Amino acid sequence: MSETESLFQVPPMAEQERMVEAILFAVAEPVTLAEIAARLPLGSDPAEALLHLTRRYEGRGVHVVRIGDAYAFRTAPDLGHLMHLEAVETRKLSRAAIETLAIIAYHQPTTRAEIEEIRGVAVSRGTVDQLLELGWIKLGRRRMTPGRPVTFVVTEAFLDHFGLASARDLPGLKELRAAGLLDNRPVPGQSLPDEDAPQGDQGALFEDEGDTWT
Repeated sequence: MSETESLFQVPPMAEQERMVEAILFAVAEPVTLAEIAARLPLGSDPAEALLHLTRRYEGRGVHVVRIGDAYAFRTAPDLGHLMHLEAVETRKLSRAAIETLAIIAYHQPTTRAEIEEIRGVAVSRGTVDQLLELGWIKLGRRRMTPGRPVTFVVTEAFLDHFGLASARDLPGLKELRAAGLLDNRPVPGQSLPDEDAPQGDQGALFEDEGDTWT
């Protein structure tokens, strides 16, 4: 057989089937029979190869399916439930919630009145309820003062979310500003740890993107 004849030799059907399989696996969109034929060697029979391939995938986890005039691999209908994506809805905490959480973290145990004194505004019930629902704060011991107000402290879930071993590992002002998490506005509660205090994970305590709930 001459070199010219070998270039135009039609591949065996098994090889054509493999070629069609590779094409369907690689393409992002369904492909037509004409598009498959344009990729195969001259003289190939894409329709026959596609028929063999379809039969070979019967009963498998994926099938060769026809979509209009095109073909593609698709998950077997009875296994479709395995492909369902459970998405987690991400929401940002309000600035009030972030500031309240920061004050509790750095001043715990702290009362609602103390939070309001530091922030300079009233703390809404919804803000506290949101943080309680998140599981990031919990009720602490009551203060032995008139009215015996309850206090708030952060939880292990809060520490775990921000990668902290304990509240002592909260970042100080220097680290927060270096990480771009604080600007020059007054910080809620000016008695945050000083810039020379031991620091841990930078935690993104003030970063909206990191503060989410589902």
